[in-house]
Amino acid sequence: MSKHPPRKGRNPSSNERLAHEQGTVYRDWGGRLPIGLVYPNSYFVGMSSLGYQTIYRLLNDTPGIVCERAFWEKNNSVRTPALSVESERPLNDFAVLAFSLSYELDYFNIPRILEAAGIPVYAAERDETHPLIIAGGPCVSANPLPVAPFFDAICVGEAEAILPALMPVIADSSGAHRQDTLIEIARIPGIYVPQVPPEKPVSRQWVKDLDAYRVTSSVLTPDTELGDLYMVEVERGCGWGCRFCLLCSAFRPMRSHKAEKILEYAREGLEFRKRMGLVGPAVTDHPQIEQILGGLREMGAEISISSLRLTTLTPQLLEYMGEGGIKTITVAPEAGTQRLREVIKKEITEDQIMEAVALAAARSMQLKFYFMVGLPSETDEDVSEIARLTLRVKAAADKYGKGRRITVNLSPFVPKAGTPFQWLPMAPVSEIERRIDIIQGYLSGAGIKANVEGPAWSEVQAALARGDERLAKVMAEMPSVSFSHWQKGMKNHGIDINETVHQQWPVKQKLPWSMIDPGVSPEKLKRELESAGF
Repeated sequence: MSKHPPRKGRNPSSNERLAHEQGTVYRDWGGRLPIGLVYPNSYFVGMSSLGYQTIYRLLNDTPGIVCERAFWEKNNSVRTPALSVESERPLNDFAVLAFSLSYELDYFNIPRILEAAGIPVYAAERDETHPLIIAGGPCVSANPLPVAPFFDAICVGEAEAILPALMPVIADSSGAHRQDTLIEIARIPGIYVPQVPPEKPVSRQWVKDLDAYRVTSSVLTPDTELGDLYMVEVERGCGWGCRFCLLCSAFRPMRSHKAEKILEYAREGLEFRKRMGLVGPAVTDHPQIEQILGGLREMGAEISISSLRLTTLTPQLLEYMGEGGIKTITVAPEAGTQRLREVIKKEITEDQIMEAVALAAARSMQLKFYFMVGLPSETDEDVSEIARLTLRVKAAADKYGKGRRITVNLSPFVPKAGTPFQWLPMAPVSEIERRIDIIQGYLSGAGIKANVEGPAWSEVQAALARGDERLAKVMAEMPSVSFSHWQKGMKNHGIDINETVHQQWPVKQKLPWSMIDPGVSPEKLKRELESAGF
């Protein structure tokens, strides 16, 4: 990598973008399998994904493969198709297109990317002249059905555990009949091929030794949200088991990189960025977190932490974090009352929240809180307590001096496949809006900023999380991505949003994603649901 400082300003042109990058892989296509790694959102968003960058490194480190990136910008259309970043080739030049899917609402861009590239949107309509189209990511691993008609194969689990077996099969299939290739791919553990229905559920694959793989930034660019960071994975998975959380199920069990490895990668990263971004679902859960943060400070590194757990915060940790330039502590109580936190298995008490607030405020840190609205069994009292708890936090922080900024993020509860709450409904949009109004009424004029995630699009997300293959036609036929076109498409295809999203499903009912084995038995998920009181 060459050394370029982070830049700020206008969106660059494609040539400027490449000039800003460090770590870009340029490789001759001769004799290599060309793979287009597609992120169905903007470069700005996609290049902030450590998972996406890890796959880019993994593929380009594989002999006989050349991997180039592609994104879908807001100004793309069927008239301006996506091109690869490295060589500006059209996507239909590649033998394989691998989609990295991190967020359900990005599904809408999949048919648009394929159509713009001149590739049939539906897998059943493709032949040997078209690329193989595969996908992976936590949301599609949990429930692949809404996008299954678009893909030849879907990876269920972690890329490091699947790609080493998948790539040779694809490479050796050159000239073979497409259906024969799909049959071979379907035999690989962790691969779901919609056109080759599995005889038994496809088991999620995961890496047992994280240190066998380097999971750090591979391409550094200033033209993204995290442009000033060198990202390093600290741990993967989460051991707390919150009943609503997709990441808990999609990346279980919790595994950690050794502190020595993390510090080794950080030392190398300091050649390019001063700020180290520690990534994981609960970074402060790492058993050697004080050693890691202390080591980073000895190097003179600034620190950014993607997420933390209040119960693991100590004065020493906060001291390291403050010295490392962290100015904001993010706290996710999710619910306002202890009763509801116990329902969702969020093992955190108000005393622990207030203790963390005091520790952070004493060090002049800002505070950001995440709450969900519409959680199962939620009452108006639970909703009001979100606001009252936030006001108590504000009063406690103000004791250490005025000007401590408090931000509250409110997002609707969305049931996710593979979690104990997969059978439970999302609250009606009108009810979520009413509850958000209650919170905002309390907070009005209190000097607290509230960010609200729109309930209508959260309802769409819930449909894509719990829906089936009928949704593919809705997305493919929408003339543009808008809520009104979504509603019209749902109506045209006779899909009842209430049945898909707003109804509780019997635990004995066969789930649409029953062809996936998430690595935890349905019986265990049912026991967790019962423990929550449902």
